[in-house]
Amino acid sequence: MTLLEPLLDPTGMEEGAADATLSPRPVSLRGLTIGLLDNTKPNATMLLEEIGARLVADHGAADTRLFTKDYFGTPVQDDLFATIVQECDVVVTAVGDCGSCSAATVADGIKFERAGVPAVSITSDSFLMSGQAMATVQGFPGFAFHAVKHPMASLNAGEVRERALAAMPEVLRILGVEEG
Repeated sequence: MTLLEPLLDPTGMEEGAADATLSPRPVSLRGLTIGLLDNTKPNATMLLEEIGARLVADHGAADTRLFTKDYFGTPVQDDLFATIVQECDVVVTAVGDCGSCSAATVADGIKFERAGVPAVSITSDSFLMSGQAMATVQGFPGFAFHAVKHPMASLNAGEVRERALAAMPEVLRILGVEEG
């Protein structure tokens, strides 16, 4: 018996692939639950936790929930995706710092947007084109995501914190939330 593995359709022709509509933006994060989707790359957890802490402390989010994908180079698995959509009001997913993981991080953000959950995908600037290519393939060429300065994997805790703080204005802009 042949065992088949699910693959990401690189043509973007799967059902809903032409939907380039953002989910409704929250305007405020007050009282919302923030999903943090870690793709298992080094420093992804630290980056996401720092961003989540800032969203709670500075913007009134009620809580953060950290989730971890099985593998960085493929989109979030369906059961985990369903849990996040059910439990979270917005999602931040990170960190794309290679070609396949950047593409998968952007694909994840688009998948959440299409499910009605505002999302911010974070890649590194060295793989900006990989993320843009995935957005185009997914039928969402204008999908906004944030690219932090590369590299991420080799940074110490202080440097990751600096990247997270530098990312905050873009995270808020993508979510449609005013700073302050």
